[in-house]
Amino acid sequence: MIYLDNAATTRLDAEALEAMLPWLRERFGNPGSLHRLGAEADAAITRAREQVARALSCEASQVVFTSGGTEANALAITGAVLARRKRGDHVVTTNLEHPSVREALRLLEEREGIRVCELAVDPERGLDPAAVAAAVTPQTVLVSVMHLQNETGQVFPVEAIARAAKQVARRVLVHVDGVQALGKLPAPGPEVDLYTVSSHKVHGPKGAGALRIREGLVIAPLVRGGGQERGLRGGTESVPTLVGFGAAVAKARAERAEFRKRAQQLNARLRAGIAELGGVINSPSDAFPSLLNASFPGVLAEPLLHALEAREVYVSTAAACRTRKGKASAVLSALGLPEERLTSALRFAMSRETSEAEIEQTLAALREALAELGHSVAP
Repeated sequence: MIYLDNAATTRLDAEALEAMLPWLRERFGNPGSLHRLGAEADAAITRAREQVARALSCEASQVVFTSGGTEANALAITGAVLARRKRGDHVVTTNLEHPSVREALRLLEEREGIRVCELAVDPERGLDPAAVAAAVTPQTVLVSVMHLQNETGQVFPVEAIARAAKQVARRVLVHVDGVQALGKLPAPGPEVDLYTVSSHKVHGPKGAGALRIREGLVIAPLVRGGGQERGLRGGTESVPTLVGFGAAVAKARAERAEFRKRAQQLNARLRAGIAELGGVINSPSDAFPSLLNASFPGVLAEPLLHALEAREVYVSTAAACRTRKGKASAVLSALGLPEERLTSALRFAMSRETSEAEIEQTLAALREALAELGHSVAP
């Protein structure tokens, strides 16, 4: 099996699984209990928090655990806006954000009357910090942008965006969705107030995420309960999941530079091979190299995906949260791609496990699949 859908999720790392196993049965205490089993569980969460904090270049006290990237984004956006509702009613974001960000903002529009300014992102030049600054007003309480685009691999200059926004409105908060960036890019500096990440994008277990909150910043909780996670996220913590998250993040941090170097080599070969097969690259030239979006005009994406699947090559047509709904990529549509490229787009997402041999096998399978579907391919 050749798995190239790593932007959707990654295979659980063996070391992360090994770290989790004792906490699934023998060491089952509630971290809120005062006895030894509880203290052990609490210490395990503390260690995981420290591992995540090192990857996010912050203090452990700034890390709030959640059930994943979606909840972390919801907590960051809703918590920030509700805490500052009396100061303003305006949010700046982009047209390429993940649905978890866009839906959180839509809910605030409906329930709180928040006004959302959605900036267009240029397919090649990206997001200009000056454009973000120009959209900020005295009523702007939050700027929310992603770090690494999950369908095209485009990287946003989030630190420059944060600085530009705060030059216009010193007290505006900046949230960055770093779910795809974790393990690939360094975490941004303290000018970014809120930064979200997810475990299962870096070979950790599903069901864990985190929000980095700038020291001293107060946001409103989403889930009240027993006071866990600084009172921002009530409920008994999933100790095995968080332990696995910490182990996976620690490994991803240690191997980040090597991963990027290998991904650049694999990306160059994949780009060249797709071009030879008549494909058109949709990712910008400076996209993060582990992720490549390409179209094959004249061939519908879903039949091509299943033809590749029959050859044990797994890719995607868009973000996983959209493909089950049978909808075309909202991201590629927002970038203004013509219909023939929208309907034929595939996303190839590599991980640190991807090998040169797998890329060669993928290109061979792609050649066969295109020919099977009647696409003219040069010999």
